[in-house]
Formats: sequence, C-alpha cells, structure tokens
Amino acid sequence: MTSSNLTSDIANSQEYLSFRSSVPQKKIAVDDDPNKYWTVYDAGPKNVKCPMLCFPPVSGTADIFYKQLLGLSAQGFRIISLEYAVHWTTTEICESLRKLLDHMQLDKVHIFGASLGAFLAQKFAEYTHRSPRVCSLVLCNAFIDTEVFQQSQASSTFWMVPGFLLKRMVLSNFKNQITDSGIADSVDFMVERLEALSQAELASRLTLNCASDYVEPQKLMGVDITLIDVFDECAITQGVREETYKCYPEARRAHLKSGGNFPYISRSDEVNLYIQIHLKKFIGSRNTARDPNLSEVTEPLEDMAHGGATFSDY
Repeated sequence: MTSSNLTSDIANSQEYLSFRSSVPQKKIAVDDDPNKYWTVYDAGPKNVKCPMLCFPPVSGTADIFYKQLLGLSAQGFRIISLEYAVHWTTTEICESLRKLLDHMQLDKVHIFGASLGAFLAQKFAEYTHRSPRVCSLVLCNAFIDTEVFQQSQASSTFWMVPGFLLKRMVLSNFKNQITDSGIADSVDFMVERLEALSQAELASRLTLNCASDYVEPQKLMGVDITLIDVFDECAITQGVREETYKCYPEARRAHLKSGGNFPYISRSDEVNLYIQIHLKKFIGSRNTARDPNLSEVTEPLEDMAHGGATFSDY
C-alpha cells in the first residue's frame, strides 16, 4: 500500500467482497458492560452445535479468517470467527467467552487459534477443564508462555500508551521486504486490520499477549490437538515451537514450507485442508463440526496435502 487512502488487494478482491456480502457480522454483548462486545461471523449450517471457532492474533479482526469461513462452510462445516471483547486478563476473557458460548447455545467447540489466539484457545481449554467446553484445538504459530516476548514489565503500562505508538510497536514485527506475493498481500491486509483497531482493543490484546502468564498443559490432556507451523520466517522462533512440542507430545504436527505470520491467509488451501483432516475424526459423533445430514467424507484427506506441506503423528 502506498497510501493510507488505498485498500489492500485482498480487501478489494472478489472473494473477500463476496464474504462480506454473504456472511453477516454480529456484535454480541455478554458482560455487565454493554460496551464490551464480541464481533462474530457465523458461517455454515446452524444445526451444527459443536462448531469450530477462530481466534485472531494481536493485529487481527474477525474477518481475517474469511478464507476459512468461506472454504470450510462450503464443505458443510460450521465455522465461527470471533473478535475479542476488551478484557485485560485471561481469566476475564475466558469467563466472557464462556458466557458467549452459553448465549449462542454452544455446549462444546473446536478452536483454531493463531498466535495470541492460540494462547487464548489453550487458556480457555485450561479454564474450563473441570467442565470441558473445548473438544479440540488447532494451534497455528503457537506459544505456551508469554515470557518469550520479554515484555511482561511493560505490559502493565499498555493501557495508557497512545494507539499510534502501540500500532508502531506491532508493525515493527512485520517484515518489510517480502518477495512472495501471497505473503506480501497477507501482510498488507493485516496492516489494514491493525489500523482498524481502537486503542483499547489493541492495548488489551497486547496486555494479554505479554503479561506474565503460561499454559498448564496437564489440564489439556483430554483435548485433541494439531499444531500448524511454518518453516519460513515468522514471529515464533524454533525454540518456542520446541517448547510447545514438549508440552503436547501426542499432538499432530502440520508443517508448511512457507506462509509467514499469517498462513491462514497466504496459504489458506493448505491450512483449510489441515483443519478438515483434524475435524474428520469427529464426523459421525455428537461433537462433529460438520452438518450431520451430509454423507461422510470418504476421500483420504491426508493424500490431498500439496504445496510443500507435511503432516505427521508423534
């Protein structure tokens, strides 16, 4: 983008415009403060009572998962993308999310989370482990401990930092010179989404991302997990990935040769395929995310992987 007046190629694409015209946006308040609301896109068959939720990273709005909403709903899956209500602790946001699921009459869910979204997905599974609300997790560019960002002391001041400075801080983590057009387009689109966030939205997310906190993986023992990582440059280091792998030795690992920080946009076909493979085992059960009236998936999805993607059990 050469000017703030211009929109990204993705925002002008026919696919994105089709998404915005076909999937309604809802704002749902479930907390005592009516100004605290979740932004929701809900695509796919409403008779599915155990859908997949999508949780964005720090810079993302709910519409960044438009390729998952369109692609997977076309396969009969119910996919719900969420944009967080403003909360400042994981306990607060997990309790708010529990209320949201109650409001939407969803007993259990699968969750696809990216970066901060992956962390919050794990924290919600941990928060509800005594009365489980999470069937499974697909974690993209995940981490288990916020200390990896080395911002825990500064996090207590984010609430009073001007929005433009917070955005500058996030943008400093975006790579400028990108030769892959798909990754470059995904970054342009995410920069636009970042600009759309208010100071409170961004400050609260950065606080959740950086305040001292960690996941207790022993509380997720009964949760089916797939980990999606990229091999090229992204904000999550190999050391952070290895720590996550140690915590979930039974998880399936899905790897993409490239994709950057936002592979669900830049490599959506591969990511959607991995989500389908992950959800396939639940088809035919009460926890299916796919319309139970449709015939079962019979094709060997694992054999459909392409574009330099690998999938393995450990």
